[in-house]
Amino acid sequence: MKSINLFYLKVYVELIFLSFLGLSNTICFAQNPISIAKFKDNKTAAISYTFDDGLKEHYTLVTPWLKRLGLKATFVVNGSNINKDNKNIKDSTRVTWQDVKEMAAQGQEISNHGWAHKNFGRFPMAEIKEDILKNDSAILANTGIIPRTFAYPNNTKSKDGVQFASQNRVGTRLFQRSIGGKSTHQNLEEWVNKLIADKDWGVGMTHGITYGYDHFSKPDILWEHLKKVQGRQNEIWVGTFKEVMAYVTERDSTILQIQQLQNGNYRITPICKLDQTIYTEPLTAILMINEGKKVKIKQANKILKITINADHVLFNFDAFGGVIEVIVK
Repeated sequence: MKSINLFYLKVYVELIFLSFLGLSNTICFAQNPISIAKFKDNKTAAISYTFDDGLKEHYTLVTPWLKRLGLKATFVVNGSNINKDNKNIKDSTRVTWQDVKEMAAQGQEISNHGWAHKNFGRFPMAEIKEDILKNDSAILANTGIIPRTFAYPNNTKSKDGVQFASQNRVGTRLFQRSIGGKSTHQNLEEWVNKLIADKDWGVGMTHGITYGYDHFSKPDILWEHLKKVQGRQNEIWVGTFKEVMAYVTERDSTILQIQQLQNGNYRITPICKLDQTIYTEPLTAILMINEGKKVKIKQANKILKITINADHVLFNFDAFGGVIEVIVK
């Protein structure tokens, strides 16, 4: 018995090592493989849309359009440019804090872009830190939500700046594709098709829609693009930057310790050492099954919703939620 336990321990340690190399995030002691999907609900690709600088039309145009389509996006704001309220308008091209609060209440993500949009390459680190923390505090005070992502002003980064901006967040915007003034119906469609072909995550970044920096030549380019993407949600997960960043990080940091019981059922123990107060995105598991089998899945005595396909079952689970029981009949 002791030698068997040592064998399993050796396998366990080796597979943890492989998982850090990106080669595996599943420990499977059963014939039927169970794995974590690359993206939520096993979608082929993912897209996050980010709108920078808190322009008024992000509230008046973009948010209503997203609501109509049932989509969510990330709005990246600088507190110094936001109007206090409708009675104190210092810049009519910018949102008010009440606008931002309503957007957050509708499920749109509000992200930190620095209080005064300070370029990381032009200001000392002490000022950059103060700028980031001041904006965090302002967003929390006005929306009740702590921003868990950050986008770099002018897309300028420094080693120390990235390290500080990443603290207590699921991630920062390190890559993006501009979808503003140079966009056409054709090149946006090509972008989406490439993401699907590559099974990749794309982050779209824009500022103005009808005015401001790098605004669209025609707003219809954005509206038609979003309609087409909404129609392809069987392939594409459209999530906020926070949602997709959290999912990807949790996915790559979670080990599944899987045991097949004598009755053919499974016990799955997720192991994830991230901060569960910050990383709260459910992960999607793929369970391969024989056609015609019935499956019931529980975690912490709660029955999980499953999606049954011809040869596999999908279910969402909490990486920090304890043992998952899979009952196969």
